[in-house]
Amino acid sequence: MMTVHDKLFIDGSWVAPATSATIDVISPHTEDVIARVPEGKEADIDRAVAAARQAFDHGPWPRTTAGERGDLMAKLLAALQQRADEMATTITAEMGCPISFSHLGQVMAAHMVLDYFTNLARAYPFEEVRPGMLGPALVRREAVGVCALIVPWNVPLFVTMLKLAPALAAGATVVLKPAPETPLDAVLLADAIIEAGLPTGVINIVPAGRQVGEYLVTHRDVDKVSFTGSTAAGRRIASLCGERLRRVTLELGGKSAAIILDDADLNVAIPGLLPAAMMNNGQACIAQTRILASRRRYNEVAEALVQAVKSMPVGDPMIPTTMCGPLVAARQRERVEGYIAIGQQEGARVAVGGGRPAGLTKGWYVEPTVFIGVDNAMRIAQEEIFGPVVAVIPFDDPDDAVRIANDSDYGLSGSVWTGDVGHGIEIARRVRTGTYTVNGFAMEFGAPFGGFKCSGIGRELGPEGLNAYLEPKTINLPMGYELP
Repeated sequence: MMTVHDKLFIDGSWVAPATSATIDVISPHTEDVIARVPEGKEADIDRAVAAARQAFDHGPWPRTTAGERGDLMAKLLAALQQRADEMATTITAEMGCPISFSHLGQVMAAHMVLDYFTNLARAYPFEEVRPGMLGPALVRREAVGVCALIVPWNVPLFVTMLKLAPALAAGATVVLKPAPETPLDAVLLADAIIEAGLPTGVINIVPAGRQVGEYLVTHRDVDKVSFTGSTAAGRRIASLCGERLRRVTLELGGKSAAIILDDADLNVAIPGLLPAAMMNNGQACIAQTRILASRRRYNEVAEALVQAVKSMPVGDPMIPTTMCGPLVAARQRERVEGYIAIGQQEGARVAVGGGRPAGLTKGWYVEPTVFIGVDNAMRIAQEEIFGPVVAVIPFDDPDDAVRIANDSDYGLSGSVWTGDVGHGIEIARRVRTGTYTVNGFAMEFGAPFGGFKCSGIGRELGPEGLNAYLEPKTINLPMGYELP
């Protein structure tokens, strides 16, 4: 049964769109249309930005206390928690990730981010007095203004919350543009916003395609842009924001390396590494897609990884035991299959996978795939595939492993697996990447997340994530003056 939504969430209520254009949401598992929503156009963006502008310039939100904002954010969290199961099912239906990952990585993680920024808002020093050479200075951190939040389809609610939660904590107002592949979770978010009682115009939601997204990025009344997506799109957005001297945060692609040192226990490393490599059907910018193994243990590591991948259940993402579901769209499957062909042409060998799963005649499925005999100069080791494909790359010694890990245009994530945590920390300090883990995979919500090099500009999460939505302001005071 297909669900039809015919309104957009603008200025605190559901309103009719400017045109009759619609977006069909297609199940990656069945290839059937499961829902239809309005496709936002430029006139809808104008209306949404105007609502956000009015709410920022004249509404109560930027003028509330941090504690009051935290109270309303807590109500939003409670409203989302009531919808947790429905949200997880909705995200799996619209983009195909396993339902187990939806519950943990899509929904619970988003709740944790909102909870973190709710507490940070209450404790953050939005004002401080600093002693100065000419007199005291009152340093304020004020909300940046109207923010355009552009999120991808792979982890839609989680990435939304990476941007929305700190924007709310700062006192900013937003226009959220969900990806056209995954607009349905945003409908549930809007219902939660209404239930929580946030002031009108603070959050506005307009699903739309790339052209309308670019219109939002360049809108004269937008003060800041936060984008998560491909590096190619990030370059375009950075150039548009640069022309306008517009604040921008970019979280882009990755080609992260997991270094397995010779003293690593493979009985621990491989089960810990596999979810980090294949999470979300391989559609994760932080996925550990380059597996670096020493020549001495290369065959042992490769065989252990192959056996682990062979045991991964592939199929219907709504089945709780499924570990790998379909890719989000036919074009994504074509992209991944294209890279598998490129890898073989370059001389790498498919040790497991490489095709479409037997018995799945519908759905955009690709078998989880492991390449061996990979040189780091190959395209499959340098370019982001964004599917369940990993490359096992040999190294000579730990220095060589660090060199290979750093031999990439990207620098988003990574890990090292070792029996010596101290040595692992030494390796971590030498790899040029934004987030790194010793003997595991983690994103710590109280610490900054973002990338070096082509993986992005700026940081999300932690106090650094809140700083991205604040403008520092200095008020110089007369010598000897003390604030009441």
